[in-house]
Amino acid sequence: MQLHGKVAVVTGGASGIGKALCERFAAEGVAGLAVADIDRGGCEAVAARVAPATRALAVPTDVTDERQVLALVDRVEAELGPVDLFCSNAGIAVAGGVEVADATWERIWAVNVMAHVYAARALVPRMAARGGGYLLQTASAAGLLTNLGAAPYAVTKHAAVALAEWLSITHAEQGIKVSCLCPQGVRTPLLLGGLDAAEPAGSAVLAGGAMKEPEEVAQAVVEALAEERFFVLPHPEVADYVRHKAEDPERWLAGMRRLWRRLSGDALTG
Repeated sequence: MQLHGKVAVVTGGASGIGKALCERFAAEGVAGLAVADIDRGGCEAVAARVAPATRALAVPTDVTDERQVLALVDRVEAELGPVDLFCSNAGIAVAGGVEVADATWERIWAVNVMAHVYAARALVPRMAARGGGYLLQTASAAGLLTNLGAAPYAVTKHAAVALAEWLSITHAEQGIKVSCLCPQGVRTPLLLGGLDAAEPAGSAVLAGGAMKEPEEVAQAVVEALAEERFFVLPHPEVADYVRHKAEDPERWLAGMRRLWRRLSGDALTG
């Protein structure tokens, strides 16, 4: 997929990876760009920033509300034209295990999984009728591996990967393409705010390898879209980790248990 002349939507566009995607898409020459985020001021600021390069639209949106997601799509198609690329990028992080309160599990499930469902539900019929379209869903390397100390995050990101795979398989014959973005540590408010680096969950991310900047992730996305690759892995080593996990799950689990003991011990003594 070449971005020049296309209409794109980015949720979670006010900061982090979403903001970097918006800026990069504008630089690539998209004809129209909708910046969606629950942070009204943030999405308006990003839209204003990219407006000189493209027709930019700020659309405050709570992606956990299906009516708002549908309204987002309707407004973009009315004002900018048919959506060619929808980046379901909004996400939140929650640390802890099964003891995390039900309301928190439900909240992270709504943002990290159901928001992707709502976007696909709104767009798949339209894209199929037009002969095609592109869905980019932001998951995480945690969805391919795990996130130590953050069960709600790991579980919902696994679900996001599974949904992206299902959509890619089921709707390919209708011309709908899907990519799934699975970075490790990225220097964003999600990591810096949602997973405290002093806690095991944040330490696990930092132990996974070099931190990437959001702009590096955006570069990886543009390259993957051009090649229409399913997995977007800004940290290439993730592919090796997944291969090792598949080749010897028991060894992989044993290694992760050792890492968990070390990180959780550091948190208790630090």
